[in-house]
Amino acid sequence: MSTASAASKPTASRLPCLFDPSQPVKALSVAFWLWKAILFVAIVSCPGLGYDTSSSLLPLLDNGSAEALSSPSKHVSLPIPLKFARWDSIYFVHIGQTGYVFEQEWAFSYAYGYLVRSLSSFVPPSYDSGGAAEFAVAGVALSHVAHYLSVLVLYRLSINVFGNDTERKRLLCFLSAALHIICPAGAFLSAPYMESLFSFLNFTGFYIYSSSCIDLLKEKQSLSHVKLLITGCLFAVATAIRSNGILSGILLAYDAFAQTYKIITRRSFGAIVRLGFLVLSGSTVALGLMIPQYFAYIAYCMNEGVSRPWCQSFIPSIYGWVQAHYWGVGFLRYWTVSNLPLFLLASPMLLILFLSCFWGLGAPVPLSFKTPIKARIAIPSGPAATLLTQLAIVQLILATMALTSYHVQIINRISSGYPLWYWYIAWQALGTSDRSSFRIKYSSQFMVIVQAMVMYGLIQGVLFGSFLPPA
Repeated sequence: MSTASAASKPTASRLPCLFDPSQPVKALSVAFWLWKAILFVAIVSCPGLGYDTSSSLLPLLDNGSAEALSSPSKHVSLPIPLKFARWDSIYFVHIGQTGYVFEQEWAFSYAYGYLVRSLSSFVPPSYDSGGAAEFAVAGVALSHVAHYLSVLVLYRLSINVFGNDTERKRLLCFLSAALHIICPAGAFLSAPYMESLFSFLNFTGFYIYSSSCIDLLKEKQSLSHVKLLITGCLFAVATAIRSNGILSGILLAYDAFAQTYKIITRRSFGAIVRLGFLVLSGSTVALGLMIPQYFAYIAYCMNEGVSRPWCQSFIPSIYGWVQAHYWGVGFLRYWTVSNLPLFLLASPMLLILFLSCFWGLGAPVPLSFKTPIKARIAIPSGPAATLLTQLAIVQLILATMALTSYHVQIINRISSGYPLWYWYIAWQALGTSDRSSFRIKYSSQFMVIVQAMVMYGLIQGVLFGSFLPPA
């Protein structure tokens, strides 16, 4: 074999043995737990309470010790589990232990807090922390397991979309999953945060939906429709965990419009049946957002002794009110000079998100699921191309909302639950041509991105453990 031909193939021998795509599950597992161990050491090695001392209040949630409040020296150090209780995690610990006490806590998922509280009952009490340490242990364990499973699910989802019949496709699927391990969410995927669980639920929903599309192509209508319902349930739970999960319902809405078009133009009975399942599945997704709002409405708006301004809104939503009133979320409200560093921090991730959206929206007109790559931009056709388009729309809305309405820096962590940008980076790493010059060019860019992710993750881990921004 000539040197030129050998250089043109993205072979596994050029990769470290740790990342051998010929044994993807084993390689991803080793890489995952190695990275988690490094982050764990980085976080727990941070001394004391950190810059913000809010964690010192966690052990007092049950005993309310005024003496401890007046003696901060007793809280110079924290149990290792509470090293992970930073930023929003403190709210989750409080909600998990006592339920919602303050109105502003409704900005955080009760479903997540309740789940971790249930899991914490299986953790043997080891610290005099009023259950806070046990909650943190359960949250950290849940985040690690959910993140690990989301890596494996993303790998399977990638195979559904791109196939694995060539070495290039197998490597693309592998690299995409590997990128999720070291994504900028970093320490937030290890701490008692919602991101890991949301990623797992969202990826699994995408995977089941893609399987439904494949089954429909194979004329397995019944199985396909059942998977649609499962997809709706997964997206509903994901929405209950993180409200941006409602955006995943766009996949179902897009499909519903496509089936409506078939009904109008072809009078297809099969399209009518599928549309019915899509509507049912989409309605299920909406429940993930509506049920928590209903509980809040009962608590605040049906009580004669309590009345809040949001109760009088046309669509009473405690979540929207709390985000705007307490957390300053709203259109262009974050656009201040003092927040410019946070926009700079988020800009690389936003750029990648927007570029990958344009890439996904450039998918060719659907022809067949396994069509060979012929297009200039060389992205799949058929249901795979349609899924890329759907995911691009979802991600485009998310990125736009983060830029205009959210606390912009959170895009570095909430983007972890969306697969399109992983695929985009991996695709660019492998190139769209068999010529070695393209492969070398994109591999160089890929390594820069990987190195930047690793450096950011390590620095962020130390900052997180020290209770310092960014959050």
